[in-house]
This record gives sequence, structure tokens and C-alpha cells, in this order.
Amino acid sequence: MTTDDLQDAHVVTNEAELRALFPPTHAIALQKALPGLDPHAKAFVSRAPFLTIGTQSATGRADVSPRGDAPGFVQVLDDRTLLIPDRPGNNRLDTLSNILANPAVGLLFMIPGFDDTLRINGRARITRDPALLARLSVHDRRPTVAIVVTIEEAFLHCAKAFRRSRLWDPEARQDRREMPSLVKMILDQTTGAPQDAAEQARLDAQLEVDYSTSMY
Repeated sequence: MTTDDLQDAHVVTNEAELRALFPPTHAIALQKALPGLDPHAKAFVSRAPFLTIGTQSATGRADVSPRGDAPGFVQVLDDRTLLIPDRPGNNRLDTLSNILANPAVGLLFMIPGFDDTLRINGRARITRDPALLARLSVHDRRPTVAIVVTIEEAFLHCAKAFRRSRLWDPEARQDRREMPSLVKMILDQTTGAPQDAAEQARLDAQLEVDYSTSMY
């Protein structure tokens, strides 16, 4: 099925039509959105080792990128401001380039074992302030830049998605060996994977070495 197969009569085209399909929003769902971080939200950020950050380019092209490190890697500068290190990656710079074009961002914080999440919406800037970067050092290595988020809205999100997905349930874990390695899949998608099994194994092992030496 493609978008061309969608029947126009069934496509929702405006918010009034959309809201007519659902019951009214519960009052507390609206009231829970805060303009900054309360003690509970701060505690959630301090425990979270992982977040996703959603951004958009100047033309509206959307992107979501993962960010992860030890719990507390995102620092709370004050009730309205977060500091996120930009650790080494593949240097596509999708998130950072989008922030320069459109500072609106959405964050989703996750904690292993917690089915609830914390959502934060706001506006981001990129900083290379040495004092701020020093606060984010790991093994004496500073990030090249950091993301400063000015919070406009923060709220806790219920557990339904995580309960449905059983994300943290050990019995729901899938065997990674049921799919090819990351290197194999990327080579298949680009230049073609090595036909030689030994060479493929060498490339997979090299990726693990890179992980251990280039985290920070």
C-alpha cells in the first residue's frame, strides 16, 4: 500500500474532524503540563540514561535522534533549562543542523524499569561555552558542543505504550542474532556486504573496538 492508495473520504484533514473521533481530553491531562521542572521532573531527568530528541529542518523535514549516557548525563541548570552533551557520533549532525534552522525541540526521557516517561518541549541552542562543556566531561574528554534547552512545557506520560510493547519485560526480549549485524545491514544498503564470512566477522569485531574507544 502507498499513500496513493488512501481514499480521500477517509483521510482526516483538520483538527475539528480529528477531535470528533475521540472522547474529550481529561482535565488532568491538560493541567499536568508545567512551564518548567518541578521536583518530580528533576528527579526523573537525574535518573534517565536515555532520551530521544525530535527536531525539524527549515523545510519541515522531521528527525528523531537517540541520546544516551550514564544516569544524570543531562544536567538541570535551573527550573527552565537543561544541558545535554553532544557525544561523538557519525558526524551527520542532523540534530544540530536542524536546531540552527529551527530551534523547536521535543524530548522524551526514559528510565529502564520505568513504564512512565517524561516529555519536554522547548527551544534549543548550541553552545561551546568552555565552562559548560567542562561540566560534561567524561574521562577528561569534553564534548565539542552541548545543547541548551529552554523548557516551555514538561509533563509525565502514562505507561500504556510501554505496557503494550513490554519494552522492559525480559520475556519479550528478541534474539539479536535473528537479524544480520549492523555492519552487514549497512553494507547491504550501501556498497555491498563482503562475501567472505571471515571479512564480515572482522568488520563486526572492528565495530565493537570502535565502540570501546570512541564513546567520548
